[in-house]
Amino acid sequence: MLLNRSERNFPRVIVIGAGFGGVELARRLKNKEVEVLLIDRNNYHTFQPLMYQVATGTLASDSISFPLRKMFKNQDNFRFRLAEVLRIDAEQKIVHTSVADYDYDYLVVATGATSNFFGNKEVEKYSLPMKNIVEALNIRSYMIQNLEEAVLRKNSEDRQRYLNFVVVGGGPTGVELSGAIAEYQQHMLKKDYPELSTYDMKVYLVEGTGKILGALSEKSSRDAERYLNELGVKVTLNTVVTGYDGNTVTLSSGEQIPSKTLLWGAGVMGQMPEGIDPAIIERGNRIRIDQQCRVEGLKDVYAIGDVSAMISEENPRGLPGVAPVAQQQGKYVAQHIMNILNNQETVDFKYFDKGSMATVGRNRAVVDMGSFHMKGFLAWATWMFVHLVSIFGFRNRVVTFVNWSIKFLTKNSGIRLIIHKYHRPETIKANEELQNLKTN
Repeated sequence: MLLNRSERNFPRVIVIGAGFGGVELARRLKNKEVEVLLIDRNNYHTFQPLMYQVATGTLASDSISFPLRKMFKNQDNFRFRLAEVLRIDAEQKIVHTSVADYDYDYLVVATGATSNFFGNKEVEKYSLPMKNIVEALNIRSYMIQNLEEAVLRKNSEDRQRYLNFVVVGGGPTGVELSGAIAEYQQHMLKKDYPELSTYDMKVYLVEGTGKILGALSEKSSRDAERYLNELGVKVTLNTVVTGYDGNTVTLSSGEQIPSKTLLWGAGVMGQMPEGIDPAIIERGNRIRIDQQCRVEGLKDVYAIGDVSAMISEENPRGLPGVAPVAQQQGKYVAQHIMNILNNQETVDFKYFDKGSMATVGRNRAVVDMGSFHMKGFLAWATWMFVHLVSIFGFRNRVVTFVNWSIKFLTKNSGIRLIIHKYHRPETIKANEELQNLKTN
């Protein structure tokens, strides 16, 4: 049942999505004369830049996740609903969810992005993406399962499929993930699996353009590629994955890599509920917004972060899909709404680029801040500090720091547990068919 707007003391701002943008916006409205309703399918915020460390066993999943209700426990004008958003009715100003319908005065779509497989259904079916905690844990379990399987295989060719790890996408996610897997190969494989040879395990990084870390400087790209080569990662540029049947990765060059593990980080696309006019959806399934983050053609509706496309002459492809953009837009929209309510002048959004960085394993990282470039240990220490202070929650920071310290001193990543086995699509199908035979 809808609450009549006249029964509320303050205007309601509904925020869909508890990513960096949505959380920042809700926090900025603390102690303001508005009612904030945050809706998300999960009851926690995830620090996505460290997702790859969950996937490779350095951190536990709760080290990079923080409960939303705890995060906003001291914000009296905040409410949270655990729900799936089904549809937006912009004319009636109603958000339809799986638990109830909610009316709004202002709506902010901050639903983020999901993996983009560019229409390749085969790759989508058999590869493992990494856009949320569940997917990161699937990767961790499946990698360890494959190593356990490799121990059992006597045929060298068959065994190799379980020891080849192919990472697709040369952005920060792919670079950091492949570097972390290569470090495991060098420092921990022989300790965990004395039956296996370090030289048998291979890590591939496949990138469709001419360089990795395309958003960073040429110098950072070259340094990162050199670091990966030092770790033993085979970097393949100007190449895309054209097929994957669960056993063999086929590249556009014609090369085939026998592998049971294809980790997908090659692209993202916006995800959003129904109710957005397809005419304003830009490349990458992003919602077109004006220079004040307002969804074109809709009144009192905003979009921020990865799901939005702010097209301009300066940025013809929109702003980059990184956390600082979402956070700055969240801060901006919160102030924009308050300016409207207080009959104050509004200004256009301006993104301030503080720089970019990526780590490539122990003591190796690259940092770009304008024309200033860092690499090596100093860049690695900078990367660690920036990420550590950005994590929500004192406990999470302490746990993360302790885990990093142990790994630095021992070269040992300790969380190598298979809590829930990951079953590939063909395994699930085979189990269902077997169960049907038993039933009949």
